Amino acid sequence: MSIKDILTIIGILENAGFFIAGQKGSHIKLKRILTDGTSQTLTIPNHDELDKGTLKAIYNQTLRYISEDILRQHFYTE
Repeated sequence: MSIKDILTIIGILENAGFFIAGQKGSHIKLKRILTDGTSQTLTIPNHDELDKGTLKAIYNQTLRYISEDILRQHFYTE
């Protein structure tokens, strides 16, 4: 994984239509509302630097809403 900071991840998710819906403690809730009215929510830790395992967990959680083809180009370097 090439990403190391939370601001980069938030930027990637904002480009995919998510917005920051709130923060509780050390976690940020991101949400996006689809055209049919359904909402998709992601919760990610707000830490300055992220461990490999945490990045992988965020990646796997995000795969529920964004295709692997799109995510892979942001999370991995070839």
